[in-house]
Amino acid sequence: QHETTCNVVPKDQYIEVGSDTEIVCQTSCVHGKIFWTLNNRRIDESLSNTINSSHTVLTLRNFTHHSATLQCHSVDTKQVLGGTTIKTYSKPSNISCIFHYDNLKMNGRPPLFTCNWDHQIDSSLDINYTVLYGSVGDPQSEICNSKVTTCTAKNTSPAILNGDNATVTVRAKTTAWEVNSKPEYEFNTDHILKMSPPVLTVTTFSDHLWVQCNRFLSSKKCHCQVKYSKAVNESTPEWVLNKTLETSQKGFNVTIERVESCTNYKFAARCALVQAPWSEWSHEKTVLTKLNKRHVKLRLWRQVAEPEKNGVRKVHAMWTEIPSACQGTFTYTIKQTPYKEHVTGVNNTDSLCGNSTCDVDVNQDAHRINLTVFDNEALLVEDSVYVPAIGESLPQVTDIQTSTLKGRILVSWKAPVQPVSGYMIDYTHNGNQYQWKESKYTNATLVDLLDMKPYNITVTPLFDDKTGHGTQALQICSRVGDPGNVTIIDVQAIDQSARVTWTVKSQEACSGVVVHYTVFYSTQKGPQLNVSVDSTKQDILLKDLNPDTQYSVYVNATALTGTTKSSERFFETKTFDPRLMTALIVCGCITIFLVLSVGLCCAIQWKKFKEKPVPNPGLSTVALWPSTSHQKV
Repeated sequence: QHETTCNVVPKDQYIEVGSDTEIVCQTSCVHGKIFWTLNNRRIDESLSNTINSSHTVLTLRNFTHHSATLQCHSVDTKQVLGGTTIKTYSKPSNISCIFHYDNLKMNGRPPLFTCNWDHQIDSSLDINYTVLYGSVGDPQSEICNSKVTTCTAKNTSPAILNGDNATVTVRAKTTAWEVNSKPEYEFNTDHILKMSPPVLTVTTFSDHLWVQCNRFLSSKKCHCQVKYSKAVNESTPEWVLNKTLETSQKGFNVTIERVESCTNYKFAARCALVQAPWSEWSHEKTVLTKLNKRHVKLRLWRQVAEPEKNGVRKVHAMWTEIPSACQGTFTYTIKQTPYKEHVTGVNNTDSLCGNSTCDVDVNQDAHRINLTVFDNEALLVEDSVYVPAIGESLPQVTDIQTSTLKGRILVSWKAPVQPVSGYMIDYTHNGNQYQWKESKYTNATLVDLLDMKPYNITVTPLFDDKTGHGTQALQICSRVGDPGNVTIIDVQAIDQSARVTWTVKSQEACSGVVVHYTVFYSTQKGPQLNVSVDSTKQDILLKDLNPDTQYSVYVNATALTGTTKSSERFFETKTFDPRLMTALIVCGCITIFLVLSVGLCCAIQWKKFKEKPVPNPGLSTVALWPSTSHQKV
C-alpha cells in the first residue's frame, strides 16, 4: 500500500546568517515532480535534488534572509505539500572594551571593565549575552552577563589587569540558538585603560595665567590636553594645549599670557595613556582674569566749547573707562596745566572725576589735560591731551562731506597743508554722550549709532603731541525714517464734492521730508480712486462724487525714505447742494417781496382812484362854444 504522507523538514529552523542549509520535502502523497517557493517566489530547480520518488532535498547556500517561508508544491496539481520557516541570527561584532573608574578622582587598579558590541537584533526571542575573558592561549571564563549590548564587570581581578594581551568573546544565547563572536577581541591592557580625569588648578596674575595639571596614574607615560576659551557662548574660539608626561612625572605647569583682561575663561583637562582612550574632561573651571595695565587704553580725548564773555572755555574730557568686571577700586583725576615752555612755579590742583568723563575750565591759553588713574591708590596709568589756545595757528581740515549708508555715517574731508599724524573724529547725538575714533586716513565710517538720531561730527587733525583745530560738519541723521504721522483733521462734503484737510506731525528729528501726498477715496463697493498733490498743500477738493453716498478716505505721505498712512475716515455726501437751497430760499423771498410790493402799490392807487370826486351835472350851465372863425379874430 502506498503511503500518502507529505511534509517538509526540519520545521522552524534557525541558522546563522550567511550559512548553508538543506530542506527535505517528503512527497509520498503525490506522483510526479515538485517545485519549491521561497516567500511565494519560485526557486531555481537546479538547487533541488530528487533522491527517490518520495524525498527531494533543497540546498540553500549563503542564506541571508532574516525570516523566510519555504514551501514544497506539486507540479501537476500546484498543491502545497508542506512548508517551513527559516530564520537567521548573527554573531556579535565590533567589540570594544575599556578599564575605567567609577569615581573621577580614583587612582590604582581600575575597578570597572566595560565592553560594548554591535548585534543585529530582530528577534522575538529574549537574548542573553555573556562576556568571556582570558589571557591569550588560556581558557576564557565568564566575567559578566547582560540582556543589552553592553556589560560592565565590577571589582576586576588583578589577573585581568596584569595580562599584557588578553581576549574577549561575547556569547549570545536564546532558547533556539547560541553563537559566539568571531574573531575574538584581542587587546593590550594598557591600550584600553581609561584614566581618571586630571586635577586642574588655574591661578590668575596681572599679566598671565598659571595652569597646573596633575594626573592620578603616574607610573606610565601619557598625553594630556588642556582646553580653554572665553566663557561667553558656545561659538567662541577654543584653544588646546598638548603635553606629554613621561613615566613617574605626576603633572605639568603651563603659563598662558595671551588672555584678555577682566574676562571669564573656562578650563578643562584630560589625559590618556599612549594608544589608550582619553579620560573624561575634568570638571570645568571658570576664572576671571586680572587687569593687565598693558591692556589699559584710555583713548583720552576732549571737546572744547566756545569761550564765554570772560574768555573761559569749558573742556569736556572723555576716555574709555576700565571695564566694570575688573576687580579693584579705581579713581580718576584730571589736572589742566598751561602749555608754556619752561613754566615753573605753577600750582595746579587735581580734580576728582567720574569713570569716563570730566568737565574742567581753561582760559584762552593753550593747556594740556592730564588724566591719572589709580588702582587702590596705586598709580595704574596716565594719559594727556592738548587744548589749543584761542587763535593759535594750527592745522585744520576742510571740505567735510558726510553721507549715510545702512545706519552708518560715512565721513570724508580734505587734509590740511601741514603734515599730520592722524585725525580724531568725535560725534554726539545729544551734546552729552560722545563717541570718538582715530583714523590715519582722510575718511572714516561711524558705526554703533542710535537709529534715526541727528549727529554732530567734529574732525580734528593730530600731530606730534598736539592737536589742531576741530572742524564741525553739518548735522546729519544716522538714518532718515518715514515721514511724520498723517492726521485728517477735517472733511467738508456737499452733494458732489468734498474738501479734505490734513496735517503732518513729526515725532522724530530724522523723519523723512514729504515729497507729495496721495489721497485715496472710495465707496463701499469701489473702485478706489486717488489724487496726488505736492508737499506744499495739505488739503484737496474731491470732485465728481455721488450724492447721498458714504465714502472712505485716507492720506499717504510719501518721502524718499518711505511712506506713512493716516487712519481711515468716513464721510457722507449730501442729497442736494446746500448752496442751491440757499439760492432758492433767497429767490423765493425776493419774489414774495416783489409780489407784496406790487400788490401794495396797486391797492394804494385803487384807493386813490376810488376817493377822486366826480362833477355834479346839476351845478353846470349851458354855454355856446365859440366858432372857428371867431377864434381867429
